[in-house]
Amino acid sequence: MKSSKIFLVLRIAVAIILIQTLRFKFTAHPDSVYIFETVGLEPFGRIGIGIAELIAGILLLIPKTIWLGASLALGIMAGAIIMHLTQLGIDVKGDGGILFYTALVTFILSAVILFSEKRNIPLINKN
Repeated sequence: MKSSKIFLVLRIAVAIILIQTLRFKFTAHPDSVYIFETVGLEPFGRIGIGIAELIAGILLLIPKTIWLGASLALGIMAGAIIMHLTQLGIDVKGDGGILFYTALVTFILSAVILFSEKRNIPLINKN
């Protein structure tokens, strides 16, 4: 029972992180536009990734789709981490690395959630 409450908190935390960044992507905040221009994905990548983050956040909150939301979040955050390490750098426009470290924490939490849900993944567990 206690571990299920911990995983619920982790799911909510990841969903909040994913969903709270949407206002920057969907309102074309200058920092968000800068990031996606730098990696060559402005504007379609910014909007598409925002939609994917919204979907992942919602899926994390629905019990039958937790594994899918965690998988999607894991993939999105892997992409963000790779972009930081290859094109953006850790510190983006003087943010002190907050975007990078948030992506890293979200990636780790998504991996933990996905691992805890491995028994519910239909492709792996065909019971």
